[in-house]
Amino acid sequence: MAGVALLVDGLTVQFGSFRAINDLSLAIDYGEVRAVIGPNGAGKTTLLDVISGITRPKDGRVLFGDTLDITRQSESAIARAGIRRKFQKPSVFEGLTVRQHIEIGTEAGFRRKYEGPALEARVAEVLEIVGLTEQAARMAGELSHGQKQWLEIGMVLASDPRVLMLDEPVAGLTDEETARTAALVRSLKRPDRAIVVVEHDMDFVELIADRVTVLHEGRTLFEGSMDKVRADESVVEVYLGR
Repeated sequence: MAGVALLVDGLTVQFGSFRAINDLSLAIDYGEVRAVIGPNGAGKTTLLDVISGITRPKDGRVLFGDTLDITRQSESAIARAGIRRKFQKPSVFEGLTVRQHIEIGTEAGFRRKYEGPALEARVAEVLEIVGLTEQAARMAGELSHGQKQWLEIGMVLASDPRVLMLDEPVAGLTDEETARTAALVRSLKRPDRAIVVVEHDMDFVELIADRVTVLHEGRTLFEGSMDKVRADESVVEVYLGR
């Protein structure tokens, strides 16, 4: 699938006197992994909150697939349309098994309904993708922090989303877990899926991102490849440092 998955058009979000997003416009294409980076308070998580339906903008809109204005949709309607999000901190049900988590995600599939053998096959497929097949019978509370991150990615992946949003997926991970997560994210690329990643780990971003959007004070400071981001003087000054 070619074309734009998400079109952010003149988006402004204000909390009291603080403008978290300031007339922001950008386009995210199907088939790409887009990283969104920037200093704390730049508007990264607020952008995901608007796309998820958690936060309503003061002005502007977000179009999904060029047609659906999701800024006026409920969280559940946005999820049913195929936009799914993994939040920054893992939030698993410690008394449920790994397999049960993936079943929950699969049964909440908004684009298609899995039942019977198809459900079992989908659960097995997702467990394999996120590398948790051997952990399927374990309680989620017994997993390491990294495994919990992968489990949550598996839960949102299970519903076969068209837009997959990951908020700081390698926060607190070891170098080995970070490398494994990078390989996982790259493996999730498809022509009919857009992946949006908010992250502070620039080495991780360099491994996964096709394009990088740098936010500063709610606006786009720079957009391009990670090599160009690292070389841009304004980004170095505001965020990356010397």
